Amino acid sequence: MVKIITDSTSDLTEELLDKYDIDVIPLYIHLGDKEYKDGQEIRIEDAFKWSDEHKSTPKTAACSVDDAIKAIEPYKESGDDVIIFTISGEMSSTFKIIRMAAEELEYDDHVFVIDSRNLSTGIGLLIIEAAIMAQDGKSAKEIVDQINEYIPKSRASFVIDTLVYLARGGRCSAVTALIGSVLNIKPKIVVKDGTMDIDKKYRGSYKKVILQYVKELEPYMRNAKKDRVFVTHTPCNDGIVESVVEYVKSLDYFDEVLVTDAGTTIGSHCGPNTLGVLFIEK
Repeated sequence: MVKIITDSTSDLTEELLDKYDIDVIPLYIHLGDKEYKDGQEIRIEDAFKWSDEHKSTPKTAACSVDDAIKAIEPYKESGDDVIIFTISGEMSSTFKIIRMAAEELEYDDHVFVIDSRNLSTGIGLLIIEAAIMAQDGKSAKEIVDQINEYIPKSRASFVIDTLVYLARGGRCSAVTALIGSVLNIKPKIVVKDGTMDIDKKYRGSYKKVILQYVKELEPYMRNAKKDRVFVTHTPCNDGIVESVVEYVKSLDYFDEVLVTDAGTTIGSHCGPNTLGVLFIEK
């Protein structure tokens, strides 16, 4: 048996985690001197409220070695191979910590840690592909080899309504450089080579910008694997999510259009009214 595990940044719903039998290792959110497990002990709305009150982005931290050991131990006892997906190593030390945990357990020959080079459901897409292969009886090596082919094809992009949260967190230098020089910009952020950068700068109402962004993605979506596409978002206003989902479904291309909420680790750096459409290219 091959067990699939993810860190909490993959932003998969409980329904998807249950359907594909995926375990989660939480990252950590720090609001001042208080620490919370991502996806378990804090809501994204609480992080936004704290951020606005303190004019600062919550600090996010990698999983602990102990948490990683606890996640792996049951499968060492049953003798299973384990594949663990992490957020891009350029953004977090989670990959290194999980490798350390596997070595400490002396089970690293059976634990395959995959640096997704991505975030949010850009990771989730890879995880579901791996979980399906595991359910079909593929070996860990077969799964890892296929996932390594998918990693550079997993397309993650999103548009944010305000530059404030990303600038506070300092995770995207291009955003920081924009602050103070441009007003009313709503950037399209893309993940490329494991890091975030600005791909395009929109102006106008957020709803108008989001629909423009999705329409511009259409030719790329039509060149995607047809199995599924994610619409992943932080809390949005004015029926924006519903409008995007309706548009993507109207393409009549994907077998599944999956909608997920961004978790606190990802969402707290982006702010409210952030939305992305994520898929794997053919």
